[in-house]
Amino acid sequence: MNPTRQTIPELTAVVITRNERDQLPGLLRALRFAGQVVVLDGGSTDGTAQLAARLGARVAVHPFDDFAAQRNRALQLVRTPWALSIDADERPEPGLAAELAQAVRHPRYVAYRVPIRSRIFGRRVRFGGTQDDRPVRLFRRDLARWQHQVHERLAVCGPVGQLHHGLQHDTLPDLAAFLHKMHRYTQAQAEELLAQGTQARWYTPWSKAVREMLRRLLYKGGLLDGPHGWAFGCLSGLSEWVLWRKVLQGQEEQRQSSWRRKRAELPCFAWQGRGRTPSTLEGTA
Repeated sequence: MNPTRQTIPELTAVVITRNERDQLPGLLRALRFAGQVVVLDGGSTDGTAQLAARLGARVAVHPFDDFAAQRNRALQLVRTPWALSIDADERPEPGLAAELAQAVRHPRYVAYRVPIRSRIFGRRVRFGGTQDDRPVRLFRRDLARWQHQVHERLAVCGPVGQLHHGLQHDTLPDLAAFLHKMHRYTQAQAEELLAQGTQARWYTPWSKAVREMLRRLLYKGGLLDGPHGWAFGCLSGLSEWVLWRKVLQGQEEQRQSSWRRKRAELPCFAWQGRGRTPSTLEGTA
């Protein structure tokens, strides 16, 4: 039997979903090497949870609040020693299954980073910051926990290694997908920044956007990816602009709310002017 097709009983693939019906069949076919697949659905309206159950996954449903909390809930459903965290729009590269089997059966580390190979508008990009995308995805279930509401990361108790084979990620299939993801992520991230007391100035959205574009295109070499890389750099700048505009709007809403609260707490003083109350003054010349 081809080793890349052998089942790895010590490993559970963990997926959190929301309206991923179109992506799920291809993903579950690609995860046949995993001993189990756990799907935690965040309240899909397209039948994602029902489809996942029919395709053999272990399915649970919990309303989505933030990414780290949802991933930690999914992790509680895992019964095997090892877990592989994977998104619905990601696919294992050829050779990854064999490397996963080697890592969990003869472990030298308690967790492993897995390279992410990104596709932007249908084309593979190699720069613009995507070359640094090596998150921890394979880990011992009992020694890791997700942190941060947005752009969540895995905190691991122990040494972390690196795998060579990775995951193919259809990061931005089209402009509509980018806009949907941008508004969803920036809203959650703005709420997190406001909760931390982060302050922004009127110029912050512009300075952050320019800085992000220059970082992606120049410092991270995005210009070398051609038009697709240029588009990715510019859209990343747009995302930063939207994020910090939402922070500014949130700050203004907080100020107005604070002003209304203080106003409501002011004591009511009797009107002293000429022995009249405010009600008797209304309508007088």
